[in-house]
Amino acid sequence: MKQLTLILAALLTLSLGACAQNKQQKENKEMKKTLVVYFSATGTTKAAAQRLAKEHNADLFEIVPEQPYTSADLDWRDKTSRSTIEMQDKSSRPAIKGRCKNIAEYDVVWIGFPVWWYTAPTIVNTFIEAHDLSGKTINVFATSGGSGVSGSYNDLKKAYPQYTWGESRLMND
Repeated sequence: MKQLTLILAALLTLSLGACAQNKQQKENKEMKKTLVVYFSATGTTKAAAQRLAKEHNADLFEIVPEQPYTSADLDWRDKTSRSTIEMQDKSSRPAIKGRCKNIAEYDVVWIGFPVWWYTAPTIVNTFIEAHDLSGKTINVFATSGGSGVSGSYNDLKKAYPQYTWGESRLMND
């Protein structure tokens, strides 16, 4: 009987310790301030960004091009369309309106975009290069008509190895 009591006490102690650890991990996650940044050419990625922001209790920041994209600009079948030209030139950095002035306040930054030519649109690079993301965990989310997010994620990690990269998600709902 004494042995059974000791075993039950040990199990209870282990269980309480695990609960306290889970609670601490949850509190640490909740204390991190999160920002969801997104570029959306047609509204699809915007809807995904809004869902993600709600899920993470995060703030939103939209990457807005100085020159809005028209449907003709987005015609990937047209070799002379703006998006095709930008994506063929890896040094292309389309101008954006404004900056996220309070980016220093965030611990976690999700960056979202539609996948273009199996990677992130070059306007995403414009955003990244205009902001200091040091000390933040950068996560990536994307929407796509047919390709995954891993190629985009790996391209961004390779282009910006100085940053801490977290997870990636394809959000085609």
